[in-house]
Amino acid sequence: MKLFLISILTLNVLLVASSTKNKENERKVRVEKQIQKEIEKERRYAQENSFYINLKGAEVNEESLDYVPDLELDDLDMDSVYD
Repeated sequence: MKLFLISILTLNVLLVASSTKNKENERKVRVEKQIQKEIEKERRYAQENSFYINLKGAEVNEESLDYVPDLELDDLDMDSVYD
């Protein structure tokens, strides 16, 4: 009976150890795949030179600023904002 319990206990320990090892290996594979994806993205950005955002569409037309009315500020006391 003791031998049976010892063998079951040993078998359980080995199964838990192997499943932990498998999970660790799966995690390493997932991490490696993600790293390869990111490396490929960086290569594509480098080829296209589009890593930086194109802000040309957000530029302000200097001529249109003449038509924007000036805002009159009555009170610019910001102390109440921080209370």
